[in-house]
Amino acid sequence: MYLLGYDVGSSSIKAALIDAHSGKVTDSVKFPDNEMEIKALHPGWAEQSPETWWDNLCQATMKLMKRNSHIDRSDIKGIGIAYQMHGLVLIDKELQVLRPSIIWCDSRAVDIGQKAFAELGEERCLKHLMNSPGNFTASKLKWIRDNEPGIYEKVYKFLLPGDFIAMKLTGEVSTTISGLSEGMFWDFKANEAARFLLDYYGIDSHLIPEITPTFSVQGELTSEMAEALGLKKGTLVTYRAGDQPNNALSLNVLEPGEVAASGGTSGVVYGVVDRPVFDRQSRVNGFAHVTHQPASPRLGILLCMNGSGIQYSWLRQHTGSEGLSYHEMEDLASSIPVGSENLRMIPFGNGSERIFGNRNLGAHIINLQFNTHNKPHLYRAALEGIAFSFVYGMEILKELELDASIIRAGNDNLFQSEVFSTTVATLAKSRIEVIETTGAIGAAKAAGVAAGIYNSVSEALQRIEIKKVYYPVSDSRRNQYEEAWRLWKTDLENVLTQKQKI
Repeated sequence: MYLLGYDVGSSSIKAALIDAHSGKVTDSVKFPDNEMEIKALHPGWAEQSPETWWDNLCQATMKLMKRNSHIDRSDIKGIGIAYQMHGLVLIDKELQVLRPSIIWCDSRAVDIGQKAFAELGEERCLKHLMNSPGNFTASKLKWIRDNEPGIYEKVYKFLLPGDFIAMKLTGEVSTTISGLSEGMFWDFKANEAARFLLDYYGIDSHLIPEITPTFSVQGELTSEMAEALGLKKGTLVTYRAGDQPNNALSLNVLEPGEVAASGGTSGVVYGVVDRPVFDRQSRVNGFAHVTHQPASPRLGILLCMNGSGIQYSWLRQHTGSEGLSYHEMEDLASSIPVGSENLRMIPFGNGSERIFGNRNLGAHIINLQFNTHNKPHLYRAALEGIAFSFVYGMEILKELELDASIIRAGNDNLFQSEVFSTTVATLAKSRIEVIETTGAIGAAKAAGVAAGIYNSVSEALQRIEIKKVYYPVSDSRRNQYEEAWRLWKTDLENVLTQKQKI
């Protein structure tokens, strides 16, 4: 028996096929090879076509199944979906998409959310939503209502990106509590949709899709979509979750006190708690974890830096020679000493940042010396700058009494970099366990729970492999890391001061 998992990101679609009995990965692919386009019609905007996600998912699936043509399609017993969080997809009664998706890093709704936070009352929002309405999906929907009324009038349901993919697979329109919570549509105290926020925004509650459990039979693959994907009609879709809760699940981060991290386009640290925890400055955010139940709360506290791996990929695209790999960039960065010979980079150039009150700081290159610095310096400074932003954010988590002494991360993206990982481990005084998994693999394993292959989530994840462990350096180099970190924080404070004056 096999299980199929998808990870629908803003950069690419990943698909993984696992052997359900052994838990081992049979094969995995991604599509496209180059990162998907993010359209920015105005500064701070970010949109993608949901149909492009779907087309690329079809391509990824066909590529995967062609490489595994010996597998009987009827042996695939469940499909799981992980997806980029906070995106807004709007459909009409014919289930057709009405406009491009406003995705996670779009900052057009910042002012809308801040106004709601002030007028509804900070205490009320924090206790009921665990967050400010902020720049989340509900505020983006309010922006549509105010600025594109012709589109809003046609809306049958709003969806999150994973809801859209599930709809394409099954023809069923639904969402989850975890998904609603990530969009600020869920009231944790009332254990229902956040009607007080919807009423304030003037949004009809009938636009909310039917709610289905995260682990459940969420529909069957239709004949049309089975043909498009090269799969069998009736294959069950049995799991969906946002990428960060799903990433935590993939790393077996399920219980209070456990911490996961990822370093893709954005940088994330995600800790699980069993009680409501909120930051009054809304620098971090709380959502329903995949295992959340009202009687047994499991809440994910998410620290997100929009400007993270996207800075490194930008450097690769614009400064690297054609075909330059991230491994080659790592080798070049490793040839430069800690601190990048006083070249420093601040990576916050991918929209508004919650850790700075939803301000858009922009990215900064500081102290560039033409006679000293070259490409390897840029690559090391970029990795260090992203690592410093992680450490900066983890200090916020410590204020909320979340312990990050042990962090689990997947063996992909930034955590494959020794420069990056050692910098984080040293300054955060953490042990980083790099696990051989991906979001698509985690989604595939999770799909086996509602499919009846596993008795529990813990059983589905019992065979995870620690690929590598990073420890804080304990020799004289520690002072070099701390000095570079001190200088970077000073630069950041100067940028924040300048932004306040503007």
